[in-house]
Amino acid sequence: MPQNSFPRDRFDDVPREPARIGAHRAPHPRFRWVVVLLWWLLAVLVLTGAGILGFLALSQNDTIDLPSPGSAAEQTAEPEAEIDTSYAVLVLNGTGDDQAADAVRQSVLDAGWAEDAVVPFDADATDVATTTVYYSDEADAAAARGLAGALGVGAVEQNAEFDEMSEGGLTVVVGLDRVSAP
Repeated sequence: MPQNSFPRDRFDDVPREPARIGAHRAPHPRFRWVVVLLWWLLAVLVLTGAGILGFLALSQNDTIDLPSPGSAAEQTAEPEAEIDTSYAVLVLNGTGDDQAADAVRQSVLDAGWAEDAVVPFDADATDVATTTVYYSDEADAAAARGLAGALGVGAVEQNAEFDEMSEGGLTVVVGLDRVSAP
């Protein structure tokens, strides 16, 4: 058999099992995630800065527009106080002193309410600062002011919080201003 012997060249030195396969694939850089993180942080800083500067630029007003007072016809007058004993009155003791609540209850009875129309209870809190008369509906405002006048109370508020307990009546929350000093 004939043996061909060719001269050796550079291709004879290539290993039989190369470590890399594919000539066009480059290895991934080691810290590629750091570059992505830095670009993300830069984008967040630029957008946040632009938002803050835009907000400051748009909110620069040297004047405050106050609503103009309406005419006397537009302003609603408070209803005139009238004592209406047809309402049920709930007396809530917002103090730790039972005598203060009893005194308010007696004042309501003295103003003309029937004994069964005035219901006393303890409130959830014992540190209510001022005695207040509450009503739930705008139609009850005159009666609430009348009750407040009879009790010598200056605070009257519309609040539906006590509507269910008072069954649509008036509620007096006795405050620490009615407690006598020891």
